[in-house]
Amino acid sequence: MLEIDQFTYGWLTPVLAYLMSVLGSLLALRCMVRARGQAGRGGNGWVATGAIALGGTGIWVMHFIAMLGFSVQDATIRYNVPITVFSALIAMGVVWLGLSIVVHRHGGELFALVIGGAITGLGVAGMHYAGMYAMKTDATVRYDPWVVLLSLVIAIVAATAALWFALHVHGILATIGAALIMGIAVCGMHYTGMFAMHAHVAEHMHAPAGAQANQLLTPLIVGVSMVTMLMLFQVGITDIDEPDLSRIRGQYASRFWPSERDVVHQKFDPDDFPTETFEPHHREY
Repeated sequence: MLEIDQFTYGWLTPVLAYLMSVLGSLLALRCMVRARGQAGRGGNGWVATGAIALGGTGIWVMHFIAMLGFSVQDATIRYNVPITVFSALIAMGVVWLGLSIVVHRHGGELFALVIGGAITGLGVAGMHYAGMYAMKTDATVRYDPWVVLLSLVIAIVAATAALWFALHVHGILATIGAALIMGIAVCGMHYTGMFAMHAHVAEHMHAPAGAQANQLLTPLIVGVSMVTMLMLFQVGITDIDEPDLSRIRGQYASRFWPSERDVVHQKFDPDDFPTETFEPHHREY
């Protein structure tokens, strides 16, 4: 059996992976606060944004940052580009479906959490193993079925907890705390799934085809991460509890930079001010 190293660059990749998972979770939770406030009135856009943040950055980017630190002794690793991109679509799609279920609460909150958590958790696990399938190597790869099952359970529990947070978290401090917990859960699922993997020497195996990790993953990770940070800044600069002004077309609500429509122009009538009449004083000589 070949030696597998999950931390080729030490703690750099796991720490960065956790930070990106927290960042994606934080943005998703901020978006869900707005989606709850606009349920039935255009909140679907916030749900989609939250799904991109959590599925794209919180899960997919986290997974492949961790994979940058993955190596197998005496083995070459390449990545299949279409499958890698498809795994990102899986992550965002299942998260969107789960968030949509709990926001609309079909069948009640408990039922929505159970169904949404199961669908999202299995989808996240599917994204993980699709990403692993995208990894091509000249070694024989096998998985411990019991550890794989454990990773599925962790994924479902983590997804259900994330959806519960999406429904109930309020306030920036609570949101940050929930994002930190979600980051631990997502990373825990990833490394549990990776622990299930075993590599063995393969005979008559050709060199794998595909892109190297630094050629494929680095540009994708940097691009998605930059978009997420810009979105977080855009969402984070406004107050979560501010009133909904989305019905006013063409107006961007912000209490930091009010538009001209928000300014009350006062007109002053000259008659409102007292006037003094100056009469010439005649001096007698």
